[in-house]
Amino acid sequence: MLSVVVDEQARAELTTDLDELFREGARRMLAAALEVEVEVYVAAHAELVDEHGHRLVVRNGHAPARTITTGVGQVEVIRPRVDDRRTDPTTGERDAPIERRDSAHRDTAGERAHSWTWPVGLR
Repeated sequence: MLSVVVDEQARAELTTDLDELFREGARRMLAAALEVEVEVYVAAHAELVDEHGHRLVVRNGHAPARTITTGVGQVEVIRPRVDDRRTDPTTGERDAPIERRDSAHRDTAGERAHSWTWPVGLR
């Protein structure tokens, strides 16, 4: 009968390699999801232009990388940025960025509610 001899160091290396593979997959999926959401958001507001014909909602590079915790461990993700120059028609002031607008939501008890919407980014 054949038996497989497993070296503990080899097993640990294999586990580490698989963990890294899962983290990289999670990072890529999150990055792709953020890119798609930003693309959809910008496209939805593409018709909004200022008096000079410039779009009011445009891409604006990427924010610094953030480390988030997922089911496969900590993952570093680089978030796309959006420059939203729309203003409030009544006050003439610029609207709050999506991140601040969504994070200000409160639940019924008056506590800050978590917002899990995209393209807000990672909280």
